[in-house]
Amino acid sequence: MTRENGTPRPTLTLDGVEVEFEPGETIYEVADRRGRDIPTLCYDERLEPFGGCRLCVVELEGTRNPVASCTTRAEPGMVVRTRTAHLETHRRTLLELVASENRTIDVDELSGYASQEMATLVDRYDARTGRFAGATSGVSRPDDDNPFILRDYENCISCYRCVRVCAEQEGDYAITVTNRGFDTRISVEFDGLLKDSACTFCGQCVQTCPTGALGDLKALARRDVPGETEKTRTICPFCGVGCSVDVMTRGDTIVGIQPAMDGPANEGALCVKGQFAYDFVQHPDRLKTPFVRGEDGQLRPGTWDEALDRAAEGLGRVIEEHGRHAIYGVASGRAPHEAAYMMQRFMRAGLGTNNIDNCSRA
Repeated sequence: MTRENGTPRPTLTLDGVEVEFEPGETIYEVADRRGRDIPTLCYDERLEPFGGCRLCVVELEGTRNPVASCTTRAEPGMVVRTRTAHLETHRRTLLELVASENRTIDVDELSGYASQEMATLVDRYDARTGRFAGATSGVSRPDDDNPFILRDYENCISCYRCVRVCAEQEGDYAITVTNRGFDTRISVEFDGLLKDSACTFCGQCVQTCPTGALGDLKALARRDVPGETEKTRTICPFCGVGCSVDVMTRGDTIVGIQPAMDGPANEGALCVKGQFAYDFVQHPDRLKTPFVRGEDGQLRPGTWDEALDRAAEGLGRVIEEHGRHAIYGVASGRAPHEAAYMMQRFMRAGLGTNNIDNCSRA
């Protein structure tokens, strides 16, 4: 096939099949688009290729050793093999080595979006052999008393996805890498606590971690809720950006929030409120009936009709005495977007004032 300008698209041979690609694409991107399942642990399509885990290596005709497909650009005429007996043995051995440094392979699915990647690959390659078992390489931080993020670095594999997403996606540079070799570990400035660092608790590090070394503490606190975990796609209500989220539920209980990696507005990103501030939905203190103030000045439960009549009476009285611009409306960031729209319509068209705002500024 040709491009719109009439020039032919370059091609390479992928597992015996001639395929087209666009200049600038990596071998991994070409293979992924063609449905080739190349394993990886350090890859996140939102981040710059890193080539650290070496699981994605492929055989490239004319080269002495396999090359990392995520960092190697596709070139015309390349002959690439993504799965051979030699490559599969290489990947299995790598997974055995990586798993040998972790305290555990299996973590709860509520830990984060990518938390099952390690266990899935270890099982696919039957790499639970234990033949390289030894000391764990991470130093966990159970002393970090933040309420959102688990720092269980004894399950860290030094893929640096957390460090890179914090820098490349969020621009916070809150976490970094210290030491070298077996002593390499993830840390913040001055080896302190997250709350004392530049961390904004967006949760991006949690959602990209492939081992559960970084986990969602709020979701994990609900791990004993019975039932299968289901995900429902919806829109975060906290501001006007319109971030897509997946609400995780077990039965009628919300057990966590995960960002939608294919969300058009956020592409997997969330702020601290979108990621963690969902307790209000099922909080026991949440009001389930309107309250009206009696003649004694005390609030008492009332009917919706009674509450609406009382509100209309009060608004009308203020407008009559002080004019329409004496009314100011503040919409709740916890209300659905449809309710926010109706609120501004009510203020502008109903009461004739533009004094309308929203309480959630992210």
